[in-house]
Amino acid sequence: MEFNPDSTPYLSLFAALSYGVSSMAMVFINKAVLMQYSDSMTLLMFQQLVTTLLIHFGRVLGYTKAKGFSVDTAKKLLLVSLFYNANVAFALASLKGVNIPMYIAIKRLTPLAVLIAGFFYGKGRPSTQVTLSVLLTAAGVLIAALGDFSFDLVGYSMAFISVFFQTMYLILVERSGAEDGLSSVEIMFYNSVLSLPFLLFLIIATGEFPNSLVMLFAKSNSFAFMVLLVLSLVMGIALNYTMFLCTIVNSALTTTIVGVLKGVGSTTLGFFLLGGVQIHALNVTGLVINTAGGVWYSLAKYHQKRSKLPKQMPDVEARSK
Repeated sequence: MEFNPDSTPYLSLFAALSYGVSSMAMVFINKAVLMQYSDSMTLLMFQQLVTTLLIHFGRVLGYTKAKGFSVDTAKKLLLVSLFYNANVAFALASLKGVNIPMYIAIKRLTPLAVLIAGFFYGKGRPSTQVTLSVLLTAAGVLIAALGDFSFDLVGYSMAFISVFFQTMYLILVERSGAEDGLSSVEIMFYNSVLSLPFLLFLIIATGEFPNSLVMLFAKSNSFAFMVLLVLSLVMGIALNYTMFLCTIVNSALTTTIVGVLKGVGSTTLGFFLLGGVQIHALNVTGLVINTAGGVWYSLAKYHQKRSKLPKQMPDVEARSK
């Protein structure tokens, strides 16, 4: 892996580990919350609202050097924020019906979607190894789905729509450079502020409001649920921060590889935690193939990056959640 020469080995290791642990924990915590509280968009709105308030008061009290809100910057980030939140909203909705191993397997299809999109907007042809690795990943999803006895059509559809929006978000960021010159805290702040009206509209349009608040009030009597809810709100911030920290201290490629390794751990634990998976030869084989494709993809990108000049654009998956 490539390391930033200005960082110490301990800081590099801490950044990678903290991102891996935060990313893995976030999936399981959200799944645990959604098993008791099904209003996923309301949950996302609470996460973004807490992020907005914490960063705002942190800036007012001098704990962060983030700049104040700028309308011009907000205009540049508006579409980016909409695609990002659509990705997260559909991902959370899919977790209500899809088990964790299959959810992770489907989300690994993002590189394939990016390659297909790149073909249509004239991006350079990927290497043979990158192409074969994403095709292997896709084949693994198909095989695993055939052996998934808990198949949920709505959940699968939500997961695939999430992949689409994540792909659009990554391409838009890569082509527009809208996030250039902004710190991680500033990006989080703008993303959270811009998402609130969008999420409020969705909550009202889909009928979650006001029932979601009534249900939340009823659930507030459960100490265990409130602990999970608070963890979900906090981990949403921690995940974004540690992802950026890992990318800066190490490299975009390191973040990608840590994400793949995290996926391996999450897939393994997902067979046993939060309802687990009905084990079948097809779904186990498919998930193994899917994971192998993800690891192969990371190794192919690693060798590709080492063979090229530093001007290479960051790997698309380094910005994914």
